[in-house]
Amino acid sequence: MTDTGRSNVRELRRIELSVGETGLGDPDGPLRVALVVDVETTGLSPQEDKIIELAMRRFTYDPEGHIVEIGKSWCWREDPGVALPEDIVRITGITDQDLIGRRIDERVATDILSSADVVIAHNAAFDRPMVENRLSALPAKQWACSCVEIDWAGAGFEGRSLGWLCAQAGWFYDAHRAQGDVDAVIQLLRHEGTDGRSLLYELDDASSCDSFLIEAVGSPFSTKDVLRMRGYRWNPTRQVWWREVMDDRLVAEQAWLASEVYASGKGARALGPRLTRRDAYSRFRLDDGV
Repeated sequence: MTDTGRSNVRELRRIELSVGETGLGDPDGPLRVALVVDVETTGLSPQEDKIIELAMRRFTYDPEGHIVEIGKSWCWREDPGVALPEDIVRITGITDQDLIGRRIDERVATDILSSADVVIAHNAAFDRPMVENRLSALPAKQWACSCVEIDWAGAGFEGRSLGWLCAQAGWFYDAHRAQGDVDAVIQLLRHEGTDGRSLLYELDDASSCDSFLIEAVGSPFSTKDVLRMRGYRWNPTRQVWWREVMDDRLVAEQAWLASEVYASGKGARALGPRLTRRDAYSRFRLDDGV
């Protein structure tokens, strides 16, 4: 023990989810079905790359964010028809030999996804396009992103990478494999924030709210650094700086843009930003262009 009474050792426990009721919440009350998904792919482009591993697991939860029951895990591998890049083999441990003749059961995977009220991924902006490109018969679903729709800093965490978040919560798992990532997300969603509620409660609340995609069209080159510092990202396809804010932040963001980007004398080539309202059905889709 140190002089402050704190241990110099932190113990991490392996994430091992048990199928069945958790003993939390009210199994007889109103419940929603969530599905956590994760993919491993041949690269980082939803337009060009392919899924080599798809994992998912359902759970039910109550209005208070308690996970009431956890379902079985599902995982498929698929031969992409091309040799895997060396960095993908190194990161995932999956080799070309592991994928020969393997295929995702498209009917089963689509049925499972269709049964969920909400689909959760830790990087929904990547996972959603990859999944929807592969499962063409998938109906429109609500999606939530545990990476960006939870205030991790406010919950006492640093960063947003899945492995580091788990380590801070006292857990570890086999990272960069789809099924391990799925279970890690579920374990983190059970974690209580500083308000005593589960992080799932926060995610459910945030993902159900509308947001706005803000594109700073016509912004002068001289404002690129302040836009970047504000959290805007450059879209090379649309040639525009963009960010997304929740509905309750829109007015403040518009005021900032009016002062820092579109004010007289700044040299902007437009009167103001382009706004697109989005919800849980439309966020993180590839056709958003961001």
